[in-house]
This record gives sequence, C-alpha cells and structure tokens, in this order.
Amino acid sequence: MFTWIQRYFQRHFGIIIVLILLAMAVPLVVVFTPSSGIGQGNRNLAAREVFGYNLGSPEDQARLLGDASLSALLQLGYAGIDGEQLQQYALQRAAALQLADELHVPASTKDEVTTYIKTLAAFATPEGGFDAQRYAAFRDSLKAGARITEADVSRVIAADVRADKVRDLLAGPGYVTDGDVANQLRRAETRWTLGLATVDYAAFKPAGMPTNEQLAKFFSDNSFRYDIPPRVSATYLAFPLAAYLPQVSATEEEMRALFDSAPGRFQKPAADGKEAAVAGPADFELVRSQVENLMKVAKARRLATKAASDLSLAFYESKIANDPAVLASFLGAHQAKEIPLKPFTAEAGPAELAGAAAVSEAAFKLNAERFYSDAIAVADGAVVLLWKETLPTRTPLLSEVTDQVRADYVENEKRKQFVELGRKVKAQLADKLKSGGDFDAAVKVVAASTGATIIAKTLEPFTLMNPPRDGFTSFDVLETLDQGQVSDMAIAKDQGVLVYAIARQVPDLSPANPAYAEMRAQIARVTSRMGAARILSEMIENELKRTQPQP
Repeated sequence: MFTWIQRYFQRHFGIIIVLILLAMAVPLVVVFTPSSGIGQGNRNLAAREVFGYNLGSPEDQARLLGDASLSALLQLGYAGIDGEQLQQYALQRAAALQLADELHVPASTKDEVTTYIKTLAAFATPEGGFDAQRYAAFRDSLKAGARITEADVSRVIAADVRADKVRDLLAGPGYVTDGDVANQLRRAETRWTLGLATVDYAAFKPAGMPTNEQLAKFFSDNSFRYDIPPRVSATYLAFPLAAYLPQVSATEEEMRALFDSAPGRFQKPAADGKEAAVAGPADFELVRSQVENLMKVAKARRLATKAASDLSLAFYESKIANDPAVLASFLGAHQAKEIPLKPFTAEAGPAELAGAAAVSEAAFKLNAERFYSDAIAVADGAVVLLWKETLPTRTPLLSEVTDQVRADYVENEKRKQFVELGRKVKAQLADKLKSGGDFDAAVKVVAASTGATIIAKTLEPFTLMNPPRDGFTSFDVLETLDQGQVSDMAIAKDQGVLVYAIARQVPDLSPANPAYAEMRAQIARVTSRMGAARILSEMIENELKRTQPQP
C-alpha cells in the first residue's frame, strides 16, 4: 500500500518540483534569457559546453529540453510544467547525470527501470497505484507513430533512475523537529466531518439598475480598463490555396512515404456504428484520400508561399514608394488586388484572417518606410500585408462603451453584494448551530431568511491522508477551523462555499502513536532531497559561471 507521502508526492508533484527549483531560478535565468541566444535557433552562437550540452547549439538545446520535457511528463502525468520551470529542471537533471558519470554510478538495470515505471504518475490509478492498462495504452500510442519512440522513453527513464540514485547519494540526514512531526501528523490524520453550505452565485439577483451618474463615476474611476490599445490599419494581398491546388499532384511514392512517417495522424473511417479509430501501419488504403489531400495541400501551400515571397521581393527590388498611385500601378502590373482589413491590435489579429498571431506580429513591425511584409503563412494559404497607419492608444467616450461599462458595473456590484451576503449567511448559520443544531435544518432557515439559494451537504468523515472523493478542495480552510465553527464564504466560479466543522478528531501526537515514527521518516526523506537539490543548484551555478562567455 502506498504511504501518505507517496500519495502526496503523486498528487502535488508539480508544486513540490517548483519549490525545489526555486532555489535554482537566479542562476538559470542567466542561461535562458533572450539575450543569451538560447532558444533562438541562431547557429552562429559561440559554443558553450554545460554538462555535456552545447547551449549555443539548437540541436543540443532541443535534446536537453526534449529529454527533460518527457521526464517531467512521465513524473507529473500531464504536460503541466511551463517553459521556465522546464529549463530549470532540464539543467538540474543534466547536472545530476553528469555527477552520476563522475561517480561511476552504474547503468540502470531492467529490474530498476521496471520498478521505477510503476511509480510514475503517468501510469498511476486515481488511488496512486500502478495502472497496467494506462501503461499498455501509452506503449501502443508509441507504436502508432507518435512523435517520441519507445527507445526515447526507455533512455529517459533509465537516465532518471540514475539521476535519482545521485540525489539519494547527495541527500543529507533530513533533520526533523518534534514540532514538524506533530504538525504534519495533525494535518494528515485529523478526522473531519464537515457540512458544506453552497450559495448559488448565478441565482443571486441584486435589485436595482445603475443610474447615469453611477455609470459615469465607475467609468471615470476605471477608464483604463476601456482603453483601446494601438491598432494597425492595413490591407493584404491574398494567395489562397484554392488557386494552386489544381497545379499540384501527389505520386504514389510520396503518399506512401508521408503515411509511413506517421500513420497515427490519420483517422480510419467509422464503420458498423463504431467511432473512427487511429490508422495503423497497414491501413494506408483506408485513408488514402486523406493522405492525398494532405500532400496536395502541403504542395499548394508551398506554391502560395513562394508566390507571396516573390511579390514581396518585387516590392524590395523595385523600391516601390508608399504612394497610392505608384502602388496601384505596381499591383496592377502584378495582377494583385488589395483586400481591406478592419484595424486590429497586437493581441488580437485581424478577424478576416482568423486572428492569426503571425499576421499581427508582422503588422506591428511595419511603418511608412517599410510598408509591405514578407510572405506570411495563414490557414488559407499566404498573404502579404500592406501597412496604412498605426493608430495610437486612446480612451473612448462613455457613449462608445456604455453597454460594457454597465455590464461591468452590475457584475462588480453583484460581487460586492454577494460577499456581503456571505457574511450574513455565516453569522446566521453560526448562530443557529452554536448550540449543536442540525446542519441541514439550519441551512434551510438561513436560506429562507436571506432569500439566497443554498444547498446543504454533509461529507463522510475523512482525513487528508484519505481525502473525500466528491470534489471538495477547500483544504486550506481546515488549517484554522475548529469543531463547531463556520468558515468565511470562499467564492469560486459560480458559487460560494461555507464550511461547518461538525466534528474534528485530532490524532495522538505523541511518539506513542505508531504513525509518529513513519511520519518522521517520511518528512526526513523530503528534507534530505531538498538538501540534494541545493547541492545540484550550487553545481549548476558554478558551471554557468565557468562557461560564461567573455565580453
């Protein structure tokens, strides 16, 4: 059976790894800032060897981050680590593996890898055990043409086993005070019986509509919320896929090669009432039309992009002036027609081009001198932008945004009044329950008194070691809640929740409790790993200083 600390790590590994990595944040930011060139794909960067990886090489960067990403995915069970955290974890992992080489830590055995796989969150059941079916499905997905291979997974897991051995070697004694043990034991094994009073936010309808004076004041106090950011006014020249599809074809060899490279990207047709399934290596004929269409679209896209690039180059070589008459003559000669766009911002590209980020990014680099863009790939082919003007930030008149201001005011007032309702519900509920009254009955009385829609629910007794399965998440409330008390209302999404502690049974916090020694050992293991992380952090900092490019 998994111990509490194992379950805790599996459920909260993301938080724990962030805490461990925070110690490394300062030295690592130096490596991965834009000014360092990391991640920019610049092949002219000077070599910088760090733990066997050349940080000046895009290939080595991809290898370093790719392995770390796969490692984190397997351990977390989901792709939930952001770019900065991934960069930090990648160097920490690389440092551990280099130290493994220096200490001659042996290669991972098959039995070690098998045992390690059974601890990974990616293959865990909700209870924390090993899910053989999830593991089998994962392996099947690799065989179906996934981006990563079984060899990649085996290599990364074997390396992670070695890295863990290094962390075990570096781990300190893991000092723990009696107070630490008692506090953690109290959190983990206190037995709670809770009543939840859920107040429906959507059903709460405060009376009254704002006056013009109230709207004017709200707008004046919050005018920054309605500022219209800089926008670009532009037109574009279209090179649609439809114009080039008749010019392309797909040979049998090309289609077969495309299919064989990744069969899993295609869906077999549904049959006999079954859902469509991912194609396998033997299903080429079933998805042939999909492969042919994909190949033709790719070829047509290349032609569209080339045509757009040729026209952009013609702008440059002809040194076309930003003059309407000159531009009209040039476009006529090239049989190109301007298509207008509504002004758009950097955050939201033009709606006419599906809000493409590449379009808005290119548009905000243009000006009166460089008024045409390079070829830009869009969903329907390629385009060339023609800049007209950049409109500065402006604050609109209230009359232009009245509906939005009114909606914001009403929502703001509703939220404030809902918070006040929560205070009333808490006070009345606490008064009804102070002599030990029935929770459900008390909630009904308070709901009738306040006019609010409140649902009462009593949870089965639980501990944090074995939390409830019904979605209860307000565990932080329990830190300050005593038996017989009602919590403040916590607002989440479309409801407010008040927690009533019907019963709170604290476990024996003395060393006589058999769980006391186990908890001390578990906390010691966690703190010892923190010590290992600090050693690796120092190792990374020294390596980065050693390899820092000289000015």
